[in-house]
Amino acid sequence: MIVHKNNLSPPRRRGPGTRNRPGSALALERTGERSQELDSRLRGNDNLVVDREESQRGVFEILSCVPDPEIPCVSVVDLGIVREVRENTLFITPTYSGCPATIAIAQDIRKALDEAGLTHMKIETMLSPPWTTDWISDEGREKLRAYGIAPPPKGAARHSLREEAAQCPRCGSLHTEEISRFGSTPCKSLNRCLDCSEPFDRFKCH
Repeated sequence: MIVHKNNLSPPRRRGPGTRNRPGSALALERTGERSQELDSRLRGNDNLVVDREESQRGVFEILSCVPDPEIPCVSVVDLGIVREVRENTLFITPTYSGCPATIAIAQDIRKALDEAGLTHMKIETMLSPPWTTDWISDEGREKLRAYGIAPPPKGAARHSLREEAAQCPRCGSLHTEEISRFGSTPCKSLNRCLDCSEPFDRFKCH
């Protein structure tokens, strides 16, 4: 067993404007601190006990700093695109076939892994089971709402979105209507609140 010494230096104070958003300097600093140890674990270093779950958490932590190129308020981990780590291979699932951001996402993930010292890790696309909006984390849904996008409710992928009105992310009203099936990106529809009169995107359910 290897015992790692605790860092006894005083914690850094965060300024009032600092946030742990994907890609922020603070988030990148925190994920970089564990990269060397994680790299040793994933390579199977004899001096470390390889813990698959711990290694996967470390990779997810690194990729939590990779924002979605179309919706930068959420990371690829928030969206559930990053699925699992198995035998030095990272498995990812695109949100849907034909998504124009799929290639960019894979490139950003590759860059983040390389910068963390995980150049040996392979990336494979896994299409089954297909991605669903139920994979979006609770934190990711709140980030979407704060960004002005109506998040899909859990379980909504099982029935038609047209059966339920979208909740306005600005005032919370359910008195809304769909203006266009397609919004700023193919994965969102354009809606309007009939109470506050503000337009907003709604993340489609899959």
